[in-house]
Amino acid sequence: MSSIWRNHFSFNKYSQIAARALRASLKESERVAAEKRGVTTVKYQQWENGQGGEQIWISDKTSAAKNGTT
Repeated sequence: MSSIWRNHFSFNKYSQIAARALRASLKESERVAAEKRGVTTVKYQQWENGQGGEQIWISDKTSAAKNGTT
């Protein structure tokens, strides 16, 4: 019975929905703290001849936190 959700969406989508529901149910101060932990940043690095190049940020963690975006 617990695997009925698998017919409709992937585990990642299920986890995303459950996390959103949990954050929405929290009090304001805990909700804000949880949303800050949910900010995701991405960076990549070009490798040539076995040497790593400069690391380039796709999304900046500090600017995303200031803007309230992810």
